[in-house]
Amino acid sequence: MTRSHASDAPLPEGAFPPTEAMLSEPVPSALAEAQADRLRAVWATPKGWRYWSAVNNSEVGVWYALTALAFMLCAGVLALLMRVQLAVPDNDFLSADRFNQFFTMHGSAMMFLFAVPMFEAISIILLPALLGARDLPFPRLSAYGYWCFLIGGVFVMGSILFDAAPKSGWFMYPPLATQDEGLGSDIWLLGLSFIEVASIAAAVELIVGVLKCRPPGMRVNLMPLYAWYVLVVGGMILFAFPPLIAGDLLFEMERGFDWPFFDPERGGDPLLWQHLFWIFGHPEVYIIFLPSIALAAMIVPTAARQPIVGYSWIVLSAVGTGFLSFGLWVHHMFTTGLPALSLGFFSAASEAVVIPTGIQLFAFVATLMVGRVKMILPMLWIAGGLAVFTAGGLTGVMVAIAPFDWQVHDTYFIVPTCITRSLAAWSFRSSRGSITSIPSSPRRPCPSGWGAGPSGCCSPAST
Repeated sequence: MTRSHASDAPLPEGAFPPTEAMLSEPVPSALAEAQADRLRAVWATPKGWRYWSAVNNSEVGVWYALTALAFMLCAGVLALLMRVQLAVPDNDFLSADRFNQFFTMHGSAMMFLFAVPMFEAISIILLPALLGARDLPFPRLSAYGYWCFLIGGVFVMGSILFDAAPKSGWFMYPPLATQDEGLGSDIWLLGLSFIEVASIAAAVELIVGVLKCRPPGMRVNLMPLYAWYVLVVGGMILFAFPPLIAGDLLFEMERGFDWPFFDPERGGDPLLWQHLFWIFGHPEVYIIFLPSIALAAMIVPTAARQPIVGYSWIVLSAVGTGFLSFGLWVHHMFTTGLPALSLGFFSAASEAVVIPTGIQLFAFVATLMVGRVKMILPMLWIAGGLAVFTAGGLTGVMVAIAPFDWQVHDTYFIVPTCITRSLAAWSFRSSRGSITSIPSSPRRPCPSGWGAGPSGCCSPAST
């Protein structure tokens, strides 16, 4: 979007606001066509190398989506290489140091470079159309966020090409990470700072877009459910990312200036990092999950050919899920020796968050039951995602019980718990979101055969 204003443009004339008589006068066809031409010229995508200066939501959203997909493919390659190393005993395909780098970068890429950015990409593309707006309120902020995301992502992922990637895990627990030799941890922190800025910029853009870009007559209780979910997730990002930013600053000051924030021998506490990280980390689980439900809230009524059942209950449940998600982070730390009272509180909260989540899913099932369902392609992906999420969610309820978590913590039981829920949120969301939104560009539907097969294969493969 380029907004040029000629210095010799005529000043506006006439009465304002226009009278009823003025509004009732027909607009000459020549004048209407000239106005339309000027409008198209203002909103035209720049040509040539200036294309990269575009700030239209349609362009920035596509950039976001393609870049996030590229980082996901990089993370997938790293996962495959790790699987090759684990395929047979005593394999020397990867050294121990390189394996740790791949493990750290795989988790970092999936969590920070794909999961949240893909939500932002789809929302930047879809939200203006759902609200009847021409663009989001701050187009340049969207573009600024994208370029921050790209710089941070290339910086982090590029470190692996120079054998300088971090190797302390994507959660970077001290003292392993703070005492790690080399620049790996510093590169991770610097790149993550750009990514955090990008996420907060996109959250501000989306929140203001939902609140200020609605057409006349669209009150908040009439908004599309997708807009409600965007509003909730944007608020969660604004509250979840600052603790991680604070932790990053403390982390880098310990590494750069030897300040003992996480060193217990000098009065620090390594659990401080875990608290700061998981205060961000567990809400991010729902920052990833709720956009999947948001897309389902658009697709289910369409497939059922029936208005959504329980609109108000779904909205309240989404807000409740976002609120409760900030009281669950300690269930990642059940084995750290915290007081039993704390464990009981966070265990109960971890169980309670199932209630609003279940309300949303049952509302979708009720909509399908009272409607006349047509199994369109996005609906196939929703069915697969629901099956995978249910399988992963059952194990999540199990590890929310502190005594059970003590037995399975740091075992392979946790891996499917994470992967199945993540796959349900990431892969199925991205696939059905792309299938739903891509046709809006060429004005023709995607061939259904291209997506039906993968939607059936992903469900049993993930479980």
